[in-house]
Amino acid sequence: MIQNCKSDRRRHRGLDENHGGEYAAYRNLIENFITALRTCEITPYVVLDGGFDVTDKKVETAVKRAKVRIHRSHRASETGELKNILPKLAEMVFKQTLAYQKVPVAQYIGESDQEITALAAEWQCPVLSNDSDFYIFNLPAGLLPISGFQWKEVKQSGSQSYISCRRYYTSSFCASFGLQHQLMPTFAALAGNDYVKLRGINWVQFVPAGRETSSRLEGLVCWLKKFQDPQDALEEALVLMGELSEKKKKEVLETLHLGMEFYQPCRSSLSRFFLHGAPPQFPALEEEARVPGETPCMTSKPLRQVMYGLLLGREKSAPVEELDKRDLELIRSPVEPKFTRLSERLRLSSLQEVALSDRLNVLLEALGVTEESLRLLPPQLKFPVAITCYWLQRAQPPPDRSPLKAQLLGMSNGNMRSRTALQTEQNQKPDRNVAHAFKQWQACLKDSIRLNQLLGHPLTEPDVARLYQGTLVHQLVHMIRTGGDLKTFLKSDRPSVKLYRTMLSMVLQFHAQQLSVPSKNHQKVTTDQQQKQSLKDLSTDLQQLFLVHQDEETEKEAQAAITAQEELQLEEELLVRTRYRTKERSNRCKKPELARKEECRGRDLL
Repeated sequence: MIQNCKSDRRRHRGLDENHGGEYAAYRNLIENFITALRTCEITPYVVLDGGFDVTDKKVETAVKRAKVRIHRSHRASETGELKNILPKLAEMVFKQTLAYQKVPVAQYIGESDQEITALAAEWQCPVLSNDSDFYIFNLPAGLLPISGFQWKEVKQSGSQSYISCRRYYTSSFCASFGLQHQLMPTFAALAGNDYVKLRGINWVQFVPAGRETSSRLEGLVCWLKKFQDPQDALEEALVLMGELSEKKKKEVLETLHLGMEFYQPCRSSLSRFFLHGAPPQFPALEEEARVPGETPCMTSKPLRQVMYGLLLGREKSAPVEELDKRDLELIRSPVEPKFTRLSERLRLSSLQEVALSDRLNVLLEALGVTEESLRLLPPQLKFPVAITCYWLQRAQPPPDRSPLKAQLLGMSNGNMRSRTALQTEQNQKPDRNVAHAFKQWQACLKDSIRLNQLLGHPLTEPDVARLYQGTLVHQLVHMIRTGGDLKTFLKSDRPSVKLYRTMLSMVLQFHAQQLSVPSKNHQKVTTDQQQKQSLKDLSTDLQQLFLVHQDEETEKEAQAAITAQEELQLEEELLVRTRYRTKERSNRCKKPELARKEECRGRDLL
């Protein structure tokens, strides 16, 4: 069985929608689905639709869908209603889960419908999908609509297990409506899709009189029944559109033919990929082509700039056009590729031949952390903590400490019972500022993982489903802000407590150190008051760490972190004093008269 998945249409019914994602529950749902298929001896092959179109015809559709998602999300944040919002990392969790389950997956760069149809014809197997385009393709083994695929109720017939489902054939559709099979692509083009936007014809008028209900598509089918040849139907449709110039008629016909060609059979390259690992050839891309996608987050923009620089190189470096969200509107935003001290020496064609240490340094340089700062962390948490450090530096507006602590608590705690104990009232309205902060963290995680993949995984890719649980972290933020007792969440898992202390100590030290040193990226100088406040916050946070489990080891760790920060601040103050005295001596050498006046003024004061 071939399963087609469109990244913007996958559903997660029954899961929380408004707190940024319940990824562990989503992963369990996917695993249960795969288990149900294998119980019935069904081998799934998954094809992910990239949605890229070299003719650029789908950009308008992609923009419209993005706008709808923006307004749905805004409405949900204001009211707490369920608006069928796909979480930011859902696609990444989906791919990772399939990989863990060893399910064969193909990610196609463009529209995969033709490739899937060809593969299904070659293998004589059905396609499981909710994509309406498959109602037009001639699939020998039929289409299994996901809406009618009862996988949660595996049934038994003797020794065999099976899943109840509905199967659709285009031949049955044509027989039911008396439509010639060769007119199915014509039906799709005249009905309209991502490529064809035909307006001006009232198809409802062709529905036979006496029907209780009527629809545009039913009227179109009734009108098409009188034709044998697709070209005759197209020319008659032009007449129904009214007076058109010859130029306009030609344009409309070309558009309709383009829409019909989409449904023509082709030869699939997916079979060789699934059976022999041979990658399919990608279509040639035009220089002006754009890849429509979700709206990015400006917090993670520098990471994407490094990635664009690696992909394009200095020779072909040009701004990349992104769709950016401003308030509730979408704007096209050019993003310049970025070349760091290390990445500018690398070339995409030979990237995998570069030493692992060099590729690691490119990633860490982009995140603004060092390998030494991560050395106390287990391998699976080095990457998430580095991302958290990056997020804490660049998030706008800067988050307070409660989202940081909640996120680290969620990352460190492996006791699922204590997690689920807190996850009540899943669909309550979230705090908008907290939701915004966590959304930025997820954007940083997503773009960092993509950069890590491009660099050949110099850091272990984290299990995304274990890193963020929306309902949990939002409730932890509430507990922290209202003085709730976190001991019930922590005390049952002592290793997680130690891991949380280590991560928080490392992140806070890193953040305080960045505040104490002038930032080249932001062109700002931290004042003494900010440094002292940072030290005060760090001392308070670290002292709170060993209140949960008071022991000598914990207290030493916290005190060592405080002492280290005090030394950093003292070193900075000494550097400032030294620079001031050096400047003062320089001025005296240049202006001896001024020096003598200051010396006299000093004696008068004494």
